[in-house]
Amino acid sequence: MRPLAAPRGRASPFRPTEDRRVPETRIHLVRHGQVDNPGRVLYGCLPGFNLSSGGRTQAELLARHFAAMPLAGVVSSPLERAQQTATPIAAVQGLEVETDVRLIEAGNVFEGAAGSVAWYLLRHPATWWRLRDPSGPSWGERNIDLATRMQDAVAAARERFAGGQAVLVSHQAPIWVCRLAFERRPLTHWPTRRECALGSVTTLVFDGDRLAGVHYAEPAAAALPQRAGPDRAGA
Repeated sequence: MRPLAAPRGRASPFRPTEDRRVPETRIHLVRHGQVDNPGRVLYGCLPGFNLSSGGRTQAELLARHFAAMPLAGVVSSPLERAQQTATPIAAVQGLEVETDVRLIEAGNVFEGAAGSVAWYLLRHPATWWRLRDPSGPSWGERNIDLATRMQDAVAAARERFAGGQAVLVSHQAPIWVCRLAFERRPLTHWPTRRECALGSVTTLVFDGDRLAGVHYAEPAAAALPQRAGPDRAGA
C-alpha cells in the first residue's frame, strides 16, 4: 500500500524518523577451566588454586572459540582460576582483563574440606543440619544475593558494551543462578543439576533490556575427554 500523500504546504505526519534501536548485546558467561587440585579440596573462594594443564588447554580453546568474535571487553572474577582463563581470551582480542568482584564464587561453609564431601559429612555429623534447606541454600551464600550481584554485573556490562559482545569469567554456581534469575525460573536447585561444565559458555542475548535468548556451549570440552561427573570442588 502506498503511503498517504500530505496536503501541499504542510509537513507529512508520516515523516520517517531515525531508528534509534540498539543492536542486540551478547554477554558470554564463561566458567573457568579445570583446577589443579590433587587434594580434592573444596576451595570455594579460597585463594591459591590455579588451572591444571587441562585447564590451561581449556583456556586456549576458549580463546580460539572467541577469536572470530569482536569482543568489546573481558571481565573476570578476582580468583586465580578465573583470571587465568580470561587472560588468553583477552590476549587474542588485544584487550586487558578487567576484574569485577561481583563475579566471584559463592561462599559456603564447607570451604577447605578435603576429599569427598560425603565422607566429610560422615566424619562431621554436626554439619548435617547445614544441608537442611536447598532453597537458601542453608550451606552458603543465599541464591537471591548471588542472583542480585551477578545480574548487577551483567547489567553493568550490558550498559558499557551495548550493541556488542563481552565475556564475563565466573564460576559454576554464580553463572547457573544468574541464568535461572534471567529466565525467571525458581532459584532453588541441587548443585548436581546445573548445566555449567568447566570451560563452558552460557550466552545471554539482549534486545535492549529484554532477554531475547540463552545459548549454552562447551567449546573446551575436548580438553577433558573423561568427565567424571559433577565438579564438587567449588567452581
